[in-house]
Amino acid sequence: MKITPRVFSGMQPTGSLHLGNYLGAMVNWIKMQETHECIYCVVDLHAITVWQDPAELKNAIRQVTAAYIAAGLDPKKSILFNQSQVSAHAELAWVFNCVARLGWLNRMTQFKEKAGKDREQASVGLYAYPNLMAADILAYRATHVPVGEDQKQHLELARDIAQKFNNDFSASIIAEGFADGIFFPQPEPVITGAATRVMSLRDGSKKMSKSDPSDLSRINMTDDADTIAKKVQKAKTDTEPLPSEEGGFTGRPEAENLIGIYATLVDKPVDAVLAEFGGQQFSAFKKVLADALVAKIEPIANEIKRLTGDPAEIDRILADGSSRAREIATPIMGKVKDIVGFIRS
Repeated sequence: MKITPRVFSGMQPTGSLHLGNYLGAMVNWIKMQETHECIYCVVDLHAITVWQDPAELKNAIRQVTAAYIAAGLDPKKSILFNQSQVSAHAELAWVFNCVARLGWLNRMTQFKEKAGKDREQASVGLYAYPNLMAADILAYRATHVPVGEDQKQHLELARDIAQKFNNDFSASIIAEGFADGIFFPQPEPVITGAATRVMSLRDGSKKMSKSDPSDLSRINMTDDADTIAKKVQKAKTDTEPLPSEEGGFTGRPEAENLIGIYATLVDKPVDAVLAEFGGQQFSAFKKVLADALVAKIEPIANEIKRLTGDPAEIDRILADGSSRAREIATPIMGKVKDIVGFIRS
């Protein structure tokens, strides 16, 4: 069972996808499907680490799937499915619950941020979320994972789990025909682009987020042209002209964020954008930025609307992707059971 170069990533079906999801992840996903074997997942098991209304969750899964396709993911080139339809994710997560150490999970900063002061009331699932993320990746023995900066710590944990599994079961792995004693690869992060971390339009020090109570803080992938223009116009800035070089961003996170967004939208280096707009006021630049956003997002929003009008077709795409994902994950999970010492028929 040779390790095949393979990409895995996913997003939760909670809230509308926004510009940060698109520029920070999906643009790269779309490019990678032209050069790699790619598996892209709607991580609905992760979604229920906090309570979800069942009817709303079904709609959200379809909505995110529609956004994936509308943004440019081709379900014929890539495998596109929802996580809960492939049982290997949950099965392997339990094995990893028994491989990972409590001390490792205690260091995960995202749990501390999400649970806050009510940590004792958080679900066990939220705490063990990183083990499931490791299982998502390693159920396919994926070698590359496009992630945002905020997920790097979880990917490092996945690498630690893979290494410990290989070490703990090295004799069994060799006995199963893996002469080098390596069953799981060490997945590598893929972090590229000027806007890999898109920040809030209301506070340049905070990441753009679905959970921010202010809708003005983000550009949703379903926003219309007027809404986009309004949000850009209201985006927080400062009183100084735009800098002419990147050193001028010091202490100006909002300026850096808006320039980074525009640079990614038009596929230009940041320094080239600064050479063009340096010295100008934000008012003029915001009009150009709004036009670029509308040109990119409006067609995607229209396609999301069209796709969500046919939920049966979305379900068909997810079922097909799930079947193709199981073809990869099932034999890998079977071999894990052999290595661990389970009996299977």
